[in-house]
Amino acid sequence: MSSHGMPDTETVKAFNQQIAEEFRANQGKVGGPFENSDILLLTTTGAKSGQPRLSPLAYFRVDGKLIIIGSFAGADFHPGWVHNLRANPQAHIEVGTDAFDVTARELPPAEREEIFPKIVAAAPGFAEYQAKTSRVIPLFELQRN
Repeated sequence: MSSHGMPDTETVKAFNQQIAEEFRANQGKVGGPFENSDILLLTTTGAKSGQPRLSPLAYFRVDGKLIIIGSFAGADFHPGWVHNLRANPQAHIEVGTDAFDVTARELPPAEREEIFPKIVAAAPGFAEYQAKTSRVIPLFELQRN
């Protein structure tokens, strides 16, 4: 464990890899912490490394938009993929049995205010995450290229 109580990068990578393999083997369904969630696999380009980075994330469809949430379970800093998308919004996702390239667009404050409550209605845990942290949890829309 690193000093701020988060698992180290290698642990996270191994966990993500395991989920990715399960996801690909089961047409996009996984168990464990993601059971009953709609999840996608997001591949971003590392902001510093330039290397592909894989993140399994819950996603929501709100008003016809595909939305992902930088909650990091209410940690006080953004997950790595948020920094990566801000640096390079071009990404690749796998959803169910589909895989395609996307452009990520961070929702501006007014739009976020409108959509966040709809996500909380579907997944109340995100309200707890937002309550736990002073940062504003960012929402990104993934638009198919």
